Amino acid sequence: IAEEADKKYDEAARKLAITEVDLERAEARLEAAEAKVLELEEELKVVGNNMKSLEISEQEASQREDSYEETIRDLTQRLKDAENRATEAERTVSKLQKEVDRLEDELLAEKERYKAISDELDQTFAELAGY
Repeated sequence: IAEEADKKYDEAARKLAITEVDLERAEARLEAAEAKVLELEEELKVVGNNMKSLEISEQEASQREDSYEETIRDLTQRLKDAENRATEAERTVSKLQKEVDRLEDELLAEKERYKAISDELDQTFAELAGY
């Protein structure tokens, strides 16, 4: 009975030793896993902060984009207005150029009339001086 009990004790002690080794390995894996969890939690915090930063940057970029679109609309409208004013100015210039041409023609005709009258007057004075 004592030998049997010794064998059972030895078997139990061997199983206990194996279980203790398994426990030590499991505890080592647990520590490694906990360290990995802490590392991943830190990485998650960094990623979370980066996401917040990116969201803020995206909001700012969106606001700038909206501002730029508004500026583009404003500039486009101002360009259309300027083009309309330029077209109107071109029409006015064309009308004024026609008026200038007409006045230059009248001036030339008046100069010719003046020269003809002046020549006739000179001729009349010459005739009067000759008598």
